[in-house]
Amino acid sequence: MMITDMNNEIDIKPLYDIESGTWTYLLLDKSTKQAVLIDPVLEKLDRDLDYLVSMGYKLVATIETHMHADHITAAGELREKTGCEAYAPHLSGAECATHFLKDKDLLQIGKLNLEVIHTPGHTPCSISLLLNGKYVFTGDALFVRGCGRTDFQGGSAEELYNSITNKLFQLPNDTVVFPGHDYKGFVSTTIGEEKNWNPRIAKKSVEEFKSIMNNLNLPEPKKIHEAVPANRACGKVV
Repeated sequence: MMITDMNNEIDIKPLYDIESGTWTYLLLDKSTKQAVLIDPVLEKLDRDLDYLVSMGYKLVATIETHMHADHITAAGELREKTGCEAYAPHLSGAECATHFLKDKDLLQIGKLNLEVIHTPGHTPCSISLLLNGKYVFTGDALFVRGCGRTDFQGGSAEELYNSITNKLFQLPNDTVVFPGHDYKGFVSTTIGEEKNWNPRIAKKSVEEFKSIMNNLNLPEPKKIHEAVPANRACGKVV
């Protein structure tokens, strides 16, 4: 599946990792043949590189939306292999990154115009990325009919509620949402859909949301003890 924006001459290619349920997003500027990878997964490095090479694109940046606990990033390996820049959120602890992103930072690569939206709650450093004012990559803040958990890594249900309702839900209703994870077969949604039908937060008070989040009783991510320290080193297993 490829999402093509004819007006901006860009393509968006969602790439999936079954093991962790992670969506990686490949952003392609058709005019300059430059590419960006959002949340690359180490085990999918060869797949993603082969795909880029086959289409004649140059990878110029990887961007992490937060400090992942369920998979190891490919950012470091990709930087070594391609010379790309590695972007990570401010406060992520990924001291190996090339650049750090804060709220309202702007990143332009060809016709790919990305605005950083700080959306803490899943983790304190979590960011979302608004592309050309039309598409938002929400990491683990907002999912299709769900949201990221808030019970570890400094998470806060109240902060996530504020991030979603006061920041993401203030975007236009037709803004396309690309989540960082999906476990039910969904690729995307819209801000309008989630405002109306997200069972965790649509039309819920902050206290109702906190009650829902505090009673999820989710198991610990299988790779958390390996992934977090590795991701602070841009994917180097330590």
